[in-house]
Amino acid sequence: MTMTFIRACIIAIAALACVTPSRAETVETAPGVTVTKKTFPAPINEQPFFGFADKTPEQREADNGFLAEADKLGSREKVFDVAIERGFAHIDRGDFPEAAQRFNQAWLLAPERSAVYQGFAVISAARFGDLEYAEELFRIALHQPKPRRTLKADYGRLLLKAKRPVEAKAILEQGVRDAPEFADAWASLGLARLQTGDATGACAAASEADKLKRSHEVMVDLALLKRQAACQ
Repeated sequence: MTMTFIRACIIAIAALACVTPSRAETVETAPGVTVTKKTFPAPINEQPFFGFADKTPEQREADNGFLAEADKLGSREKVFDVAIERGFAHIDRGDFPEAAQRFNQAWLLAPERSAVYQGFAVISAARFGDLEYAEELFRIALHQPKPRRTLKADYGRLLLKAKRPVEAKAILEQGVRDAPEFADAWASLGLARLQTGDATGACAAASEADKLKRSHEVMVDLALLKRQAACQ
């Protein structure tokens, strides 16, 4: 093996060592808030943050018209609240495309608000199956103003889906304190307790959920929980 060949190998190895992994592109979605730029296979108004698309002049004009109409009503905050509540109502019905459209409207109105990131997190996980991106958005939501009472319940459910029951339990214990009337939170907490070895606590959570209004999905979760925990 010649010295020239050895030197060439050393140079090649050094060059590889200097290559740094490319970082995911991030975008500022509100003053001081940056998120990973992610797109999904759906129309832009059904993706979080409009899919970060470069909008046409017509689309920008439509956005400005929407904001102007909100201003005519006297309060962007009130219009924001309506958009958010409609978005989560659509989620409850399983209509994720419509929910995303409402959350995008809310983002136009108040891009810094926690509920925007919570809504997009649920969409990312439930419709597009991207749990990692959903967690990124949930973590942002935890630090943004005016969080919804169901934020930690939704985040805890995501951690359960990600098979991280210990972390889920810690978040869900807070979630049921924030929203004790939310059956989903109690059902998720029951599952987290069961998966961390607390069958008695799981049954207690199931009992609390039984006292509340439950969706079909929650009733399925509770049936599974009670059977696995051998609740009386």
